[in-house]
Amino acid sequence: MEVKKPNIDESWYQVLRPQFEAPYFADLKSFLVSEKRQYAVYPPGPLIFNAFNLTPFDKVKVVILGQDPYHGPGQAHGLSFSVPDGVPFPPSLQNIFKELHDDLGVPMARSGNLEKWAREGVLLLNASLTVRAGQAASHSRHGWEQFTDAAIRALSEQREHLVFILWGNYAIAKQALIDPFKHLILKSVHPSPLSASRGFFGCHHFSQTNNYLIQNGIEPIDWSL
Repeated sequence: MEVKKPNIDESWYQVLRPQFEAPYFADLKSFLVSEKRQYAVYPPGPLIFNAFNLTPFDKVKVVILGQDPYHGPGQAHGLSFSVPDGVPFPPSLQNIFKELHDDLGVPMARSGNLEKWAREGVLLLNASLTVRAGQAASHSRHGWEQFTDAAIRALSEQREHLVFILWGNYAIAKQALIDPFKHLILKSVHPSPLSASRGFFGCHHFSQTNNYLIQNGIEPIDWSL
């Protein structure tokens, strides 16, 4: 039986097609159907692959890895750390903006919507692409990590001179998927209020990212929103 093409950018579909056709992904889809019958699931279906659709495979310059989507109503829209216009900043995002301001002097953002970064080439990727309302990490270990690990691995193998920004132990564990000789890996504690003061503030990841891109003849990211 032919697998229906998912709502994902063609460049990513060509790279990830074996994942969509794998048995685990059929199991993941069945799990999501069951979840949606019983619970609210975020983000809305059309936005599950939002990160991939806003940042095609060949346009990626930077990867910022999150763990799973926000689980409050109206927050998740398929981009790690981002919230739609008009939604109050979650604490981690507020700290990201503070570090960005301290690092590059970028004015504090009025909106937490990071779609502009995505269009600049920043893949805002969560390890799990869905979550049950009100329950953090409720869709982890159901197949999403296998899918997003494949995306990270493909970027590492098929592209050069990318910047992988890993905040917190969960993200840092993903460095095993990345070739450190081809790419820049930046690591720190998570921007959460619980840990930000222990090394996230002052990490200068935004300026380090742009310096690396420039050194490799790549247009830097305009981080302003």
